[in-house]
Amino acid sequence: MKRKAMDDGQSSDSTQTQSPMLELRSAAPLNVDILEQIFLNLPPDQVVCLCRLVCHQWKEVADRQSFWRERCRRERYHLRDASKIPDDWRLFYFLNKKRRNLLTNTRGEDQLNGWEILRNGGDKWAVHGMRIPLPDATIRSNFVTSYGLCIKSQLIDLEKEGYKPSFMDHIQPDIRISDWYSRRPDCGSKYDICVELLNERKQILQTFKPDTVYPDKDDWRQMIHVFQNYGPGVRFIRFTHGGVDLRFWKGWYGIRLTDSCVEICPAITDM
Repeated sequence: MKRKAMDDGQSSDSTQTQSPMLELRSAAPLNVDILEQIFLNLPPDQVVCLCRLVCHQWKEVADRQSFWRERCRRERYHLRDASKIPDDWRLFYFLNKKRRNLLTNTRGEDQLNGWEILRNGGDKWAVHGMRIPLPDATIRSNFVTSYGLCIKSQLIDLEKEGYKPSFMDHIQPDIRISDWYSRRPDCGSKYDICVELLNERKQILQTFKPDTVYPDKDDWRQMIHVFQNYGPGVRFIRFTHGGVDLRFWKGWYGIRLTDSCVEICPAITDM
């Protein structure tokens, strides 16, 4: 009797500690529309990594185009062009949800790693602390040019970053670039930037290359450009910038650069 009571107690404890996921799994199948409403209130990563693995019905709901289209609507990811409907709403959702800067080491936090140095004149590229703060006060460092021309570049492989050729060609999401630059108060300098959209052979399809900038003040300024309606074929983005001081002073009196950014923006987002 004592052993049976202990067994009964263990059985009771096991039942009480059963997870909600197991309880749902063992329950009778739910109507798919009801299940979709439940999934809409769960974190999206949990829907993909957990829920769709439970059973065929749950996978069917987690893979429904209507489900991910509704998530986009609820989170206000609106199409820029209503005639360009995504073939894969889940991909469209996550590319918006996980939108990020595709450049690396944009503030010199890892010295010059990740950048291809094209010109390294004078006393070469350096990384210094901020002379004056940016609007984003968390940024504490910047790249500095010297008395010889300094130019550096990064090449972004869009497919490796998750942007499939079919997605880029069909949706043609906005490509937003930005770059912060500043001069010293005691020495003039010049600033150049060139951003190129390239095809699979790395041939230029479209270029943003404004006239050389000669800042007249030592405050931080931001260069911004958005590529739109650039046509099919974009597979790489090459981001190049740099500059030099105008007095040929030894040391680092040239243009200062930080927080460069390249973002793919598939949707219009309401704030």
